[in-house]
Amino acid sequence: MAKKRRLIKEEPEEEYQFTPTDFDEREFLLKGIYSTKVLLLGLILAVVMGIITAQIAIFLGKGSVAAAVDTLLVFFVCAIMKKLFVAMHVRADLLETKTMLGVYIIYLALALGICILCVNPPFA
Repeated sequence: MAKKRRLIKEEPEEEYQFTPTDFDEREFLLKGIYSTKVLLLGLILAVVMGIITAQIAIFLGKGSVAAAVDTLLVFFVCAIMKKLFVAMHVRADLLETKTMLGVYIIYLALALGICILCVNPPFA
């Protein structure tokens, strides 16, 4: 006996429609302004802390105790940096974590670099 032909029914494909979220231009601009302010304040704070820690290192002598005190002081200021910015009325709490992480890394590198630079000749 002959087999019955099966009819294949095509199902209609679902249509997907992309709906973009609302773009808040004001919030985007404010985040850019605040991230720039926080970065500039972080750079200024790094230069100031680098000079202060260099003076502490010169006062304590060029030993491991002075280096440990300076490093701990720089890391302590880094830990409270976000609170300092909020106290200065800069909305650092609006920034993303990765933006603040970048500011922290730049601060640490610059502060410790300036401290090392100021401790060695010709600045010492």
